[in-house]
Parts: sequence; C-alpha cells; structure tokens
Amino acid sequence: MTFPVVGMVGGGQLARMTHEAGIPLGLKFKLLSDTPQDSAAQVAGEVVVGDYRDLETLRAFARGCDVITFDHEHVPTEHLRALEADGIPVRPGPDALVHAQDKGVMRARLTEIGAPCPRHRIVEDAADAAAFADEVGGFPVILKTVRGGYDGKGVWVVRSEADAAEPFRAGVAVLAEEKVDFTRELAANIVRSPHGQAVAYPVVESIQVDGVCDTVIAPAPGLDERLAGEAQQLALRIAAELGVVGHLAVELFETRDGRILVNELAMRPHNSGHWTQDGAVTSQFANHVRAVLDLPLGDPRPRATWTVMSNVLGGDYPDMYQAYLHCMARDPQLKIHMYGKDVKPGRKVGHVNTYGDDLADVRERARHAADYLRGTITE
Repeated sequence: MTFPVVGMVGGGQLARMTHEAGIPLGLKFKLLSDTPQDSAAQVAGEVVVGDYRDLETLRAFARGCDVITFDHEHVPTEHLRALEADGIPVRPGPDALVHAQDKGVMRARLTEIGAPCPRHRIVEDAADAAAFADEVGGFPVILKTVRGGYDGKGVWVVRSEADAAEPFRAGVAVLAEEKVDFTRELAANIVRSPHGQAVAYPVVESIQVDGVCDTVIAPAPGLDERLAGEAQQLALRIAAELGVVGHLAVELFETRDGRILVNELAMRPHNSGHWTQDGAVTSQFANHVRAVLDLPLGDPRPRATWTVMSNVLGGDYPDMYQAYLHCMARDPQLKIHMYGKDVKPGRKVGHVNTYGDDLADVRERARHAADYLRGTITE
C-alpha cells in the first residue's frame, strides 16, 4: 500500500500545523489555498490555489486525494455532498460538519440529544429579539448570525431593542441566546475515528480577550473532577451522535451554580488544543490526521503537570524574529510556533507553549514570551 494523500481545504495555520504533524508519518499533503502566501501554502509540497466555494475547483482538487479534510468549516454543505457522491471520503462529513457551520442547526440538534445549552431560539427582527429577552429575564442577550462568525465576529451583546438592529443587516438568520452567568470558559477536545475509536484530552480553561482566545491552561485549574469527566463524556457523546470524524472542540461555559453549557462546536483542530503540540503525548493535529485516515489514535495524556498556551497577536512591532534572542535565552524550555503571517494589529500570528510543575511560573513564562514577541513589553 502506498502512503495516502491527505487533501486539506484551507491554507491557514491549522492546515500548516496539521501538515507538520503528518511529516513524520510520511504522509503526502495536498492543499487547496486561497493564495500562495497563506500560512500552510508556504510549507506544503503540493498547493492548489483556488476558490473552495466553486464545486468544480473542489472536484479537480479532490482527484488523487485519499481523503478530504478541512482547516475551516466554510465549504458549502452541498459541495461536500457532491464530493461524497463522487466517492471521495470527506471527514468530517457534511452531515456532521453542518452543525459547526450553522449555529441554528447546532442548537436544534444539541437540544434534541439532551446536551445542556443556553436558552435560545431563532429571532426574526429586533422586536422579536426584545420578545426573546423578555422570555429569558430581560436584556442583555446574545445575538449571533447563524453562519460565518469566528473570533468574536458575528456575535453581539445587545442591551436594548435599539441595539438589536445591527445583526439583522447581514442578511442571514439570527440566533438569540440568553447571556449566561458563567465563571469561566472551558473546552473539551476529543478525536474520533470512522470505526468509532475516540480519545479525550484533559478539559482546559480558555481565557478570551475581546472575543479572541488569549490563553489556554491545561488542565483547567481547580475544575471539579466530576465536572471534568462530565465535560469529556459530553464531548464524546456529541461526536458519536453527530457522526464526527476527526477533531472536535466543544467550547463550554462553567456556570456559577456548577453546571456546564455548550457554547460552540468546532470540527477541526482548534485553538484550545494548541497546547497539545508540546504538552500531550499525541497532539490534536497528529490525532486528527490519524482519525481521518482511520489509523489507531494516539495517547492524549499530558506530558507535564501544567501546560499553558498563549496566542501571539500582531502589534506595532513587526519584526518578531528580533525578539527570539531574548525569549529563547530567558526560557530555554519555551516553545514558539509562528504561522508565517504578515504582522497586523490584533491578528493571530503565532503562539507559545510553556510547561512545568508550578502553574504560576508556567503562566508567567507564557505571558512574558507572548507579550515580548508582540512588543507590548521590552524587557
């Protein structure tokens, strides 16, 4: 048997790191990228530049691939069904992926299987959003466009009927959710293969700043063992019920009264799992590749007591390479992962991982490195 060709739609950093994980296995990667400058297009051996929204482009790309997978959820569902009809394995398949593409579909299905969710419903206009607010105890409420949002985009905290007009201008359906009184955000990351084998990583705490993931702590400090197990079992059950193949991230709220509620789903490697590159026996990227090829999955257990991931965002200091000397000399255990992106303010251009036995020390090291690379601090 020859080594298989993994076709990955999307050329961002997730594709770049998934490609990296497949190199030691001798796997061949074929990439469908928007531009030759995209993060993964800079390193992959075979790159096709084209529009993933065009069916014939997808079909031409899929020829010669043994499996198709993704670094984003935006490929039209009907195109994925067409690829399956052509005999191309698509993982995750369209019947699963639609739950990460459409928040309304996701909420309906999760409610059907009894997964704990915030109170919610589709709303028609600002007046309907105000009526929903009355149903859940008043403003503020959360409004989300059902498709297309990420990193805080497509999400609004609205405090009055007048505030609720903006989301409806996008021309897509709008989902209203109660504003959950939560203590922190968690993420349960699991990987599932076509024959049903699944592994669960430790539940992590995900710290957001302005709607963008800033820091991930693995495992989530102080999380009750019962609640951690409940979160892992919930993620595994969602994956099985929805037929997910590959990596699934279940973003969660931990409420003040000790419950967990599902916030979002992502069916691809996820920012909350980047810590696994250096902190787990088998990374999320390596296990995603194994899963889509139906290989036995790797050990998800952590290598260290604590691992902390901090995102490196672009700032006003574009030459991050000059900061390596300081960061590497200060912390020889530091792991830096850069994405090959042009530096723009607020843009995710990389991340750092630190690990050790002292959580305060591990957090400080990660924060210092991320801030120094961005230029927020200079000593």
